[in-house]
Amino acid sequence: MTPQDHARAAADLLDAEASGEQIGLLTRRHPDMGMDDAYAIQNAIHAAKMQAGRSVIGWKIGLTSKAMQYALNIDVPDSGILFDDMAFDHGATVPAGRFIQPRIEAEIGFVMKAPLGGAQVTRAEVVAATDFVAPAIEILDTRIVRVDAETGKTRTVFDTISDNAANAGVVLGPERHPIAAFDLRWVGAIVSRNAEVEETGLGAGVLDDPVESVVWLARRMAGYGQSIEPGQIILSGSFIRPVECPPGTGITADFGRFGRVDLAFA
Repeated sequence: MTPQDHARAAADLLDAEASGEQIGLLTRRHPDMGMDDAYAIQNAIHAAKMQAGRSVIGWKIGLTSKAMQYALNIDVPDSGILFDDMAFDHGATVPAGRFIQPRIEAEIGFVMKAPLGGAQVTRAEVVAATDFVAPAIEILDTRIVRVDAETGKTRTVFDTISDNAANAGVVLGPERHPIAAFDLRWVGAIVSRNAEVEETGLGAGVLDDPVESVVWLARRMAGYGQSIEPGQIILSGSFIRPVECPPGTGITADFGRFGRVDLAFA
């Protein structure tokens, strides 16, 4: 893909977000696109949003579980950008029409107190740079069709990364914990939709340890000249399958002693 192709794809995705009308698969439009193309499109979206007055509040990590990696035939995670207009309060109701096809995932959120960057970032450095960890929900949305109606082909990881890793929102629970207070591999959640249990999972599903997910992110960002900044939120990756959230959905993510996150969709 050319820089002009990247810019056009980013503009189309931004238009889809504004209009609520999905676009077709970028991998059908550009069958030879690769990982660098996908992140170049994501970076073009980032530049456009910053020019429009948005600010970056953090990063999300996706495809950290083996189940999701197998589903997309890829063996590495991906990442996306959290912007300030993506933050929702615990217990909030998402307005009708805000998203196209919202889904949610349960995750462990990290909030940083020190910068973190470099290709050799270590686990100890991630722990030292973390202010606190908290229960979290990520809201997903897709500005690209999940399945191409004509060919039956599904989105690939390149479509997803281009679409800011399907990122749409973040909700942190009110609880705040020192990172050493819990073995994050054993932090789990029971996720209910309209009072019925839909998914359960453990932190160990995230690269065997959510801290390792943040290590991966910091190293990946270094390859693109980026770094994690103090105060930013890091969504370390989901340990459940995405839960569909049509209008009228109420979500509870019960993390036990770790906390709870509630969210509703009007």
